[in-house]
Amino acid sequence: MADPTPQEVRDFIAAGLPCAHLEVEGDGRHFFATIVSDEFAGLTRIKRHQRVYAALGERMKEQIHALSMKTLSPEEWSAK
Repeated sequence: MADPTPQEVRDFIAAGLPCAHLEVEGDGRHFFATIVSDEFAGLTRIKRHQRVYAALGERMKEQIHALSMKTLSPEEWSAK
């Protein structure tokens, strides 16, 4: 199975999580994502990350070896 591209990882996340803003960078094995979603409002950082892992499902185990992420609510994003 080929390593996913940043665009594919972005598509995987977007398919499982409604995002107001989503950027993914990476080299096929290690990725960094900035994810802005209404679903993050009121959640702890750990709960936000768990929500992203749930969106990625089995891909997180099989295709994506490392994912660093910044998870923000739209309010937090607009404050930056």
